[in-house]
Formats: sequence, structure tokens, C-alpha cells
Amino acid sequence: MGVTQSMGRVGSCFDNAVSEAFNSVLKVEYVHRHTFRARTEVRIRIATWITDFYNSRRLHSVCGFKSPIDYENEYWAGLTVGLAT
Repeated sequence: MGVTQSMGRVGSCFDNAVSEAFNSVLKVEYVHRHTFRARTEVRIRIATWITDFYNSRRLHSVCGFKSPIDYENEYWAGLTVGLAT
């Protein structure tokens, strides 16, 4: 699958805490609450959950309690305003 185990120490820049947190949320908030019939269904439904809910509507504390899409849009809008002045 192309996944490599984390090689860094805790607290290093190679720490995979962000990935671990995402996987935990995915399992707790979605996977354990649904029953799937086939791997294909799992892949499609998880991809849909990520794009339709996790990135667009779920509020993240790291993003100032905004969705990642809203946070990114505000970031780019701020850069554009800064460049225009």
C-alpha cells in the first residue's frame, strides 16, 4: 500500500501525530458507526466523508474552529489582500 511506519522520535518533525489524529477521528466518527458490504464501498464512502464532511463542514480546533476549506480560503484571501497593497 506504500505506507511506511514513522521513523522519528516523539516530538520530532518526523512525528506522525497529525496522521494518527486523523485516523482516530475517521475510525471513531465514521468507520465504527457504519457497516460496509465490500472494500469498494468502504473506499468510496470514506472518500466521500473526507471531501463532503471532514474537509468542508467539520470544525477543527487547530484551524480556529473553522473547517479546513474555510481556513484555507481565508488564508489565500489574506495573501491576496497583502499582495494587492
